[in-house]
Amino acid sequence: MATSDEALARAAAGGDRDAFSSLISRNYDRVFGLAFRLTGRREEAEDLCQDVCASLPFKLAAFRGEARFSTWLYRVVVNAAHDRRRRAATHARAAVSWGEVEISRRAEAAEAAEAQSWLQGAMSGLSDELRDTMALVLDDEMTHAAAGEVLGLSEGTISWRVSEVRKRLRAMKEAEA
Repeated sequence: MATSDEALARAAAGGDRDAFSSLISRNYDRVFGLAFRLTGRREEAEDLCQDVCASLPFKLAAFRGEARFSTWLYRVVVNAAHDRRRRAATHARAAVSWGEVEISRRAEAAEAAEAQSWLQGAMSGLSDELRDTMALVLDDEMTHAAAGEVLGLSEGTISWRVSEVRKRLRAMKEAEA
């Protein structure tokens, strides 16, 4: 007389490898069939079966024998499919979020590059004195007084030059608009 699935499950939960092997052999086609119906794709069904079979030795400890083993096993497969779908949805949302971040990052980089290109073009239209002054002042650590020292000018002259550059850049920007 053949041993029941329930008896094999109890033995497998106790560490009997042969019982576990017999249990898998008897039920694999059922598990795969359900997995295929749940996923609709052979590759996903195979992955789901692999996940279920890999986790089954740990899950068997929870089998109490109150229901038929096949009913309990189907619940394990359905839960695994639900978990898989939730993970896929979470990954999809994360991918969309990362995609949006990357699109935003690229747009910001393009905008910064365009602004940098415009500024370089505008700066090339300035006199050498104004361009030298701005090249120094645009350094975050360079004060007007320090720029004056480098160029041998007063701080007031540097401030006037910066003001003059701002007026010219503003006029250029307005002329383009």
